[in-house]
Amino acid sequence: MKWRIPLDLRESVAIAIGAIRANKARGTLTTLGIIIGIVAVVLTMTAANGLRNKFRESFSAVGSDVLYVSRMPWVVMNDFFTFRNRPNIDLDEAQRLEVRLRGRAIVNPSMDTGRDVKFSSETMEGVRIIGTTEKQAVISSALPDNGRHLMAFDVNSRRNVCVIGSDVKDGLFGSVNPINKKMKIGRTTFRVIGVMEKQGGSFMGGPNFDRQIYIPITSFVKAFGGRHRREDVNIAVKAPSQEAMSNLEYEVIGEMRQIRGLRPTEPDNFSINKLDTLVGTFNNMMGVVLLVGLIVTSISLFVGAVGVMNIMFVSVTERTREIGVRKAIGATQRSILAQFLCESSAICLMGGLIGIVLATILTAVVNAAVMPASVSWPIVFVAVAVSIGVGIAAGVAPAYRGAKLDPIESLRYE
Repeated sequence: MKWRIPLDLRESVAIAIGAIRANKARGTLTTLGIIIGIVAVVLTMTAANGLRNKFRESFSAVGSDVLYVSRMPWVVMNDFFTFRNRPNIDLDEAQRLEVRLRGRAIVNPSMDTGRDVKFSSETMEGVRIIGTTEKQAVISSALPDNGRHLMAFDVNSRRNVCVIGSDVKDGLFGSVNPINKKMKIGRTTFRVIGVMEKQGGSFMGGPNFDRQIYIPITSFVKAFGGRHRREDVNIAVKAPSQEAMSNLEYEVIGEMRQIRGLRPTEPDNFSINKLDTLVGTFNNMMGVVLLVGLIVTSISLFVGAVGVMNIMFVSVTERTREIGVRKAIGATQRSILAQFLCESSAICLMGGLIGIVLATILTAVVNAAVMPASVSWPIVFVAVAVSIGVGIAAGVAPAYRGAKLDPIESLRYE
């Protein structure tokens, strides 16, 4: 047996749609508040999704199965001066950690600095120069788009070779193939052996992975110094699997404490950073931003709902005699209530659909000009549900008033 919409509900929907058609101008103006509110809600949610997508794209090279041992935490929440006074991590400590973890994890030390780089007449200022080893290709998920990455003989022979980011390639070489071309990093000449694939650029002031250059760590020390403790070293430790991350973290902490000669009562004078730290901080921040955004946009929806409620009260008043006639020929309070609820919901749904279309167009503009963003089906469903919910909420009081009208008094209404 097929399920059918009850006859009185079908009649209520038909009457509601007829009423909207009879007052097109009023219905259109009434939906403006809903349209603005839905556009604001959809854009807020797509902006939040867009920021999350940009975050994932920008920090994908960090790696979810890699621990980073450094002097400072990536996110400083309280006493900055405590962290600032920690001793730097040097190359000897990185090499001792590599020996202790051999066979259990991949350890890759790195050092970085900022230098101006030059090729022919083109110059880029403040490019991030990273001294690293051949293990960088294993630590990072990013691969060369052209040429090759650093190899062991580059590091062991202290060769002046480099792998450049896509922004460096575009800024210095343009359409010229940079492979085997010589460029200046600071005052030292390096030969380009590879170009990294594009990784999405900077995000919210974070590192721009496309504006950096990899060179052998031995060549880094030769060109820029770094054998002494005043130079800070970062150590990447890659776990054999995602499941081994938690155990590896405790092992790294224990080994580093022994290497640095810390007593059991002394706090760590180094930090263990990982992608989860960034993700957690970012998600907390985005949760607050999204909540504030939705609270602000809900004001627009509230104003729109008040407008719909006002118009529905006017509609009930104008159609008092019609309500009396319907009740006189047997219409129930439920059918009258359903009629006006359907009408208010239809008005809000119409506004919501128009708002979704406008928000989709604006999101396409944002996606093309600012950051990756798109209107997903869950967002559409939420917008439609919100539209219908606002319509029901705005129509309850007018519909209840119409349903409670006395049929005799209604028939006398002029």
